[in-house]
Amino acid sequence: MIDTVYLRIKKNVEITHEQTIRLRDIAHITAPQHIESALLETHIYRITKRDGTTVVIDAFVIIKHLREAFSEIDFRLLGPNESIIKVNQEKKSPNVLIVAFIWLLLFIGTAMTIMNFHYDVSMQEVQQKLHFIITGKENDYPLWLQIPYSIGLGLGMLLFFNHWFKKKFNEEPSPLEVEIFNYQQNLDQYAAQHENKLND
Repeated sequence: MIDTVYLRIKKNVEITHEQTIRLRDIAHITAPQHIESALLETHIYRITKRDGTTVVIDAFVIIKHLREAFSEIDFRLLGPNESIIKVNQEKKSPNVLIVAFIWLLLFIGTAMTIMNFHYDVSMQEVQQKLHFIITGKENDYPLWLQIPYSIGLGLGMLLFFNHWFKKKFNEEPSPLEVEIFNYQQNLDQYAAQHENKLND
């Protein structure tokens, strides 16, 4: 009787150094108990410096290695067709001066953007007219409107991005997280198409 093994390839795998990739690293399997541990320890690929930071291992390569080692087993593939392995190099602590410079640049850029937007839509005039409509008096600087508006603008940005440093306000992803997720999906798709060196 031929044993059947079901494989579900992990779409994204992160490793911290060059190493031998075993089946357990890149796939979940359902297999009979007497062969499960041997299957999980099967060597699939060896990551070297030549591979850089991204390696794509196609499902056909995985099944080819498994069939060479276990010719009597019927392998069935479920899920993704490739596993994208990212090698994370040792992270160096960031340079304080560079971080401060980037933070300052972003702060000034954001402030200029907000100020130019308010100038374009004549926000000060709108607030002056609102003050006149509500109180019947003219005032060039209606601070009782401008101060709460400024605080609300900052709080609104915090709620929009759903983050205060590492703390989240609710479980929903922020628009920025959704955009980063979409960007990552596009990167993975690109890697799968252009960096699949193991099939060449």
